[in-house]
Amino acid sequence: MLSRIKAGLGLFRQALAGSATINYTEGSIARASFLLAVPMILEMSMESIFAIVDIFFVSGLGPEAVAAVGLTEAVISLLYALAIGFSMAVTALVARRIGEQNPDGAATVAAQAVWVGGFISLLVGTLGYWFYADILRLMGGDESLIATSSSYTQIMLTGAFTVVFLFLNNAVFRGAGDASIAMRSLVLANAINIVLDPLLIYGLGPIEGMGVAGAAWATNIGRGIGVLYQAYYLCARGNRIQILWHHMALRIGIVLQLCRISVGGIAQYLIATASWVFLMRLVAQHGNEAVAGYTIAIRVVMFVLLPSWGLTNAVATLVGQNLGAGKPERAEQTVWHIARYNLVYMVIVALVLIFFPAWVMSFFSTETDVVSNGMQSLRILSYGFVFLALGSVVTQAFNGAGDTMTPTWVNIFCFWILQIPLAWSLTSAGWGPDGVYWSVFIADMIMSLIGTWLFMKGGWKSRTV
Repeated sequence: MLSRIKAGLGLFRQALAGSATINYTEGSIARASFLLAVPMILEMSMESIFAIVDIFFVSGLGPEAVAAVGLTEAVISLLYALAIGFSMAVTALVARRIGEQNPDGAATVAAQAVWVGGFISLLVGTLGYWFYADILRLMGGDESLIATSSSYTQIMLTGAFTVVFLFLNNAVFRGAGDASIAMRSLVLANAINIVLDPLLIYGLGPIEGMGVAGAAWATNIGRGIGVLYQAYYLCARGNRIQILWHHMALRIGIVLQLCRISVGGIAQYLIATASWVFLMRLVAQHGNEAVAGYTIAIRVVMFVLLPSWGLTNAVATLVGQNLGAGKPERAEQTVWHIARYNLVYMVIVALVLIFFPAWVMSFFSTETDVVSNGMQSLRILSYGFVFLALGSVVTQAFNGAGDTMTPTWVNIFCFWILQIPLAWSLTSAGWGPDGVYWSVFIADMIMSLIGTWLFMKGGWKSRTV
């Protein structure tokens, strides 16, 4: 028993440290899954901490400040859709090239991702700088909220490049199997954000507090330093990928290939997140307290789900590399291995949120209406975790294979044909915010069942990129 514990701890340390010599297409599937999943779980947990920390410190400024953060994050979720969609394409192509033993081709893909990221950042940053107030009004924010807290929205959208490059650069590391570097970049970014958040929001000594705007500055500074850390390792020797100057030459063919593959990924997340924006708009009809409660609940759900998403990101890398190495059956076995791990984790988390929602909400607010809305949201959304445990894994298997369109069509049906009309109908029938929460549960359940059925048909194994 002691020897097994020591071996497990040694494997855990190896997962955190990373190695450029590990071949994930050979040997034990369980070992390969563990070495990739551990840093990816920690990476995704670190990403969620940004929102949790901001909400925690901003909650002391009142419901309007929390609502501003929630409405802004709902808009930024559309940016996440772009960044995550392109990240799917980057991970799929880099993983294939690594599986084919072609690190120079992988570096070329990574360099072209920089061009794509620069264009997205310029577009979003410009729109956010000039039209931040209009964006908040469109989301249902009242004039009082805009007058007191709109600076948060302007700063966050103008600094969009930090979000875009954190996602794209880490997609390169994940596709290459260097997940520990992706993890460390977010640990650094979060550490800086945690230190700066209370300092810039409330002030200390000669430093004057900036209120909710301080949270935006702290987040962007932390993420920006994380991007610089990533850039260093992308250009450093000794890693699976090293970007050199000749890789940076614009290659339209690869950019178009990235765009083609990412169309499904972008649409996939854009459909889901645009649906969430619409749902947030429905909740906003019931007041700032309802928005604040739902915002806190969503942040908590994101926090507990992102470790699960870390597991699913490992699926995308392992599927891509194994298909590149000509081992589709090993790729499928990997999916079922990680699905079992994910199911155990999600059941445990769901039980905690279902039975102890008041305890969870107590960390973020003491206002009765805010806590009540948050508790109800946490309970209902948690009922769907069992289905998401499997559905999220098979979805990422499709994405890792480069088949981003299959999950896209599933999302169109579940989120737009099913979820939105259902949410509108239930809220109109007098269910209030609960109608939104139940529509999310039902859509997640149906999406997972359809996705698993399509995965078992096996067409993704023959996908070429």
